[in-house]
Amino acid sequence: MNSSKSSLTVHSVISDFKEITKMRLALSVVFSSLAGYLLGVESVDYKTLLLLALGGYFMVGASNAFNQIIERDLDALMDRTKNRPIPGGRMTVNVAFWIAVILTLFGITILYVINKQTAMFGAISIFLYTCVYTPLKTKTPLAVFVGAIPGAIPFMLGWVAATDDFGIEPGTLFALQFFWQFPHFWAIGWFLFKDYEKAGFYMLPTGKQDKGTAVQTIMYTIWTILVSIIPVFGFTGKLQLSIIAAILVLLLGLWMLYYAIRLFNIMTVKAAKQLMLVSVSYISLVQVVYVVDKFLS
Repeated sequence: MNSSKSSLTVHSVISDFKEITKMRLALSVVFSSLAGYLLGVESVDYKTLLLLALGGYFMVGASNAFNQIIERDLDALMDRTKNRPIPGGRMTVNVAFWIAVILTLFGITILYVINKQTAMFGAISIFLYTCVYTPLKTKTPLAVFVGAIPGAIPFMLGWVAATDDFGIEPGTLFALQFFWQFPHFWAIGWFLFKDYEKAGFYMLPTGKQDKGTAVQTIMYTIWTILVSIIPVFGFTGKLQLSIIAAILVLLLGLWMLYYAIRLFNIMTVKAAKQLMLVSVSYISLVQVVYVVDKFLS
């Protein structure tokens, strides 16, 4: 009986750790940074790849833990978040704080082992997410613009980890993931509008589920598509795309644009949810096309 109880406790501790660090989100961020690394590197160093994955996970995990400490009272008001470890009463604020601090220190140290610039960008992303984006969420829809900066760093971070250099190439990767976040976030803000409203979060650019928000979603989707195909024109240094890869990336962009236009046309929660799901697939597939194209070209 005791052994089953202790295994249940271990399981719940692991489950709460996954939740406080938002494991699924953190892994998608790690995927982005590894894609950026593979794009920037001449020959793959598996030790650096492992350090980047660990450091990246710790940085995102720390940001999410700090975020859940700050928003614990607001999380308790929303159906989506009321069972998180802190509002659910399974984890104290002190424990969450120490998890966040330890992950921050480990994350920055690990990224510093790769190079100083990687550690610096990692630290900037934690600071912006925790100290600027999180407090702004209840104040203004402009929080999404601020949140898009730390959200866009991982893809770029991988290139910097590979090259120890910040130039046009990581700048382009940053711009791609930066613009992509607006249709992605606004789709989430649309279909969770009522839940967000309970906590006083107004994530949509107009503050409402209206045509104005839908038009801006379309516009930022178009910006994302334009940035995604820039490397085919040879302006972006070592970051290049073949014609075939650019066509594939363009088609993926048009796929996401179709769902953004659909949201404008029918203005439903279901259409917003579909756009969100498509946007998640889009960014991962584009990164895969970029990486595969580099190694096949």
